[in-house]
Amino acid sequence: MKTINPATGESLKEYANTSFEEFEGIVFKANEAQKHWAKKDFAIRAPYLKKIAELLKEQKNELAALMAKEMGKPLAQGVGEIEKCAWVCEYYANKASKFLDRKFIKTEANRSYVTFEPLGTVLSIMPWNFPFWQLFRFGAPALMAGNAVILKHAEVTTGCALKIEEIVHESGIPSDLFRTILVENDDMKPIIQHEGIAAVTLTGSTRAGKIVASQAGEALKKTVLELGGSDPYLILDDADIRKAAETCAISRLINSGQSCIAAKRFIVTEKVYDEFLDAFKFELEKRNVGDPFEEETDVGPMARTDLRDTLHEQVSKSIEMGAEVVLGCDKPEWKGAWYPVSLLTNVSKGMPAYEEELFGPVASIIKVKDTNEAIEVANDTNYGLGAAVFSSHREKAEQIAGSQLNAGCVFVNAFVKSDPRLPFGGIKNSGYGRELGRYGIREFVNIKTVWVE
Repeated sequence: MKTINPATGESLKEYANTSFEEFEGIVFKANEAQKHWAKKDFAIRAPYLKKIAELLKEQKNELAALMAKEMGKPLAQGVGEIEKCAWVCEYYANKASKFLDRKFIKTEANRSYVTFEPLGTVLSIMPWNFPFWQLFRFGAPALMAGNAVILKHAEVTTGCALKIEEIVHESGIPSDLFRTILVENDDMKPIIQHEGIAAVTLTGSTRAGKIVASQAGEALKKTVLELGGSDPYLILDDADIRKAAETCAISRLINSGQSCIAAKRFIVTEKVYDEFLDAFKFELEKRNVGDPFEEETDVGPMARTDLRDTLHEQVSKSIEMGAEVVLGCDKPEWKGAWYPVSLLTNVSKGMPAYEEELFGPVASIIKVKDTNEAIEVANDTNYGLGAAVFSSHREKAEQIAGSQLNAGCVFVNAFVKSDPRLPFGGIKNSGYGRELGRYGIREFVNIKTVWVE
C-alpha cells in the first residue's frame, strides 16, 4: 500500500498491510475497551473529545499540508476542514448527553421509557476526498455514544488515517478504543462480517455502498451509507443571478469538484439562461488552478489519475452525444492528476453529464422552460443527496425545497453543506441513514424500550 502525490505523480510512502490475524487482535481489544467505555458517564467521555478538538486546532496547518500532499486539497480548504472537525468534536462533547438522555413515555405501565445504548465496535470505511471530516463527523458521535471505532481509510490517504489515530490517542482516550487498519478493498468482506464488528458505516461510491451493504446484510449488521450524488441546482426566473452564479461556482469547485454534495447539474429556466451562463462562466474562469500549496490556488489536482481519466471519458462521451464545450474539457498531458475547470451546455437526458455523477471540476448546464420543468429534471436522477433552489421569492423556493425535490438536504439561495447541528444523508442511490445532529448520534445505538409494571 503506498501514497502518491497527485500533483506530481511522485511516490510518497509505502505501508505494510494489516493482516487478518492482526485485525482479529485489534477488534478483540476494541470490544474489551468498549465495554469499559460504555460504562463511563458522558461527563467523563466529553473531555477526551474536547482534547481531540484542541489538538486538531493546534495541528491544523500540518494536517492541511498532509492532505495537500496526499490528495491535492488546496491548503486553505484543508485548514477549514480541520477546523470543522474540531467543531463537530466540541459539538457532540456538549450535546451527546441531551441527545441520548432517557426518554419517558406515558403508558399504562408504572414506568415506561426509551434508553439509548451503544452497539459495540463500529467499522468505519472512509473515502479520500475529505479524509479528516468524513471520519470525525461519524467518529465524534460514535465515541460519545459509547462505541469503539475501527477505521479503514482510502489507500491514497493512509498518512491521514494514521495521523487521525495518533491524534485520538494523544487525547488520552483508551488506545484500543480507536484503531486504524490498513486493508485493501478486496480483502474487506471477512472484516465486515467478523463477529466482533457490531455495525458498519461507509462513505463512498454507490457501487462500493452496494457491495458493503450486501456483505454486511449477510451477517445482519446495521449499516449507514453516505454515497454519491448528482446534485441539481435550480436557477429560477426571479433568482439573483450574480449571487447564484458565484454560489454555484463555489459549490461546483469545492475540493476541486470532488465532493458528493458539490453542485453537479445546473438547471436554468430559459428566461435567465443567457444571463446565468455568462455570469457562471465568468465566475468559473476566475478560479485559479494550480499547486495546492500556493495560497492563491482554488482548484488543485484530482486525487488520482484514474479518476481524472474516468471523468474525461464521461465528458468526451457527453460531447460526442451533443453537449457543447464552453470551458476546458481537455485532458492535460503533463504529469499528475490535473483537469481543467470545465463547463458543458446543451446537456440532455442520456448523456453521462446528465445521468451520472461527474466527480471533478466539470459543470453541466441544462436549459428548461419553467419552474415545473426544472423540478421535473431535478428529480430525474437515481441520486438523492443534495439540491438547491435560487429564487428571490423565498416562500415559493422554500415550498419547492420542502416538498417537491427528492433529496436528503435542500438549501435555498445557498450551496449544500454538512453541519454538525443538522442531519446529513441521502435517499435512492445516495444511500440511507443519517449522520450529524441528534439523528446521527442515534444511528449506532440500541434504542431500547423499558416497561415497568
